[in-house]
Amino acid sequence: MTEFRKQKHLILVHGACHGAWCWYKLKPRLESAGHRVTAIDLAASGINMNAIQSVHTMYEYTKPLLEILASLPPGEKVILVGHSLGGLNLALAMDKFPEKISAGVFLTAFMPDTAHQPSFVLEQYCERTPAEAWLDTEFAPYGSREQSLMSMFFGSMFLTQKLYQLSPVEDLELAKALIRPGSLFVSDLSKADKFSNEGYGCVPRVYVVCNEDKGIPEKFQRWMIENFEVNDVMEIKDADHMAMFSKPQELCDSLSEIAQKYE
Repeated sequence: MTEFRKQKHLILVHGACHGAWCWYKLKPRLESAGHRVTAIDLAASGINMNAIQSVHTMYEYTKPLLEILASLPPGEKVILVGHSLGGLNLALAMDKFPEKISAGVFLTAFMPDTAHQPSFVLEQYCERTPAEAWLDTEFAPYGSREQSLMSMFFGSMFLTQKLYQLSPVEDLELAKALIRPGSLFVSDLSKADKFSNEGYGCVPRVYVVCNEDKGIPEKFQRWMIENFEVNDVMEIKDADHMAMFSKPQELCDSLSEIAQKYE
């Protein structure tokens, strides 16, 4: 009799301005490899009906992920995969539901620590990124003056030169058609409680480095790994920021290896 292998459940969390649609190449590959996969739309993303102007906090933005985790049956654990800004959604979810998560996978993602405010890595990134590097990305204030909320919408040049430069042109065109305004929620995160060592800090963390990323450069990815030690570091060579498009099979193989290790 062959040994029964329990199916791993991976939840895929997109980055800013994107949606569940960005995993369309990866999801069937992971499912063919025997995994159960859930790709979610965060608030005001993908086909979620909210507009970013009605989303005022990172918690509100993360709510669709938190609701899925809250609905899991007792004893069931998942592996969270967060891309780019999705690393902040992972940290928030890991802090709230550490017992439901086998590992958090940070795919060229912002990875906060437990020593500083949750906004720290975003603030460091903004300090090290000159204004002109954002190219034609549009920023616009929303909400009340006290909240200091800012929406963000990636421009065509930014997508082409910084995020999708090694991805198929068809996927770049898909992004141009489907991205929606998002936010980094820096002001909200600067006032939020620090993530805890008992919650976020106790869940195994894996960082997946994409060495051709021009959106979150490898040097900054490595700095975040040094800033908050992880259990494993994996690397996908020749992957741009959108590894799910530029290197989907390599990403699938990496996630399968992680799922095997942290089941």
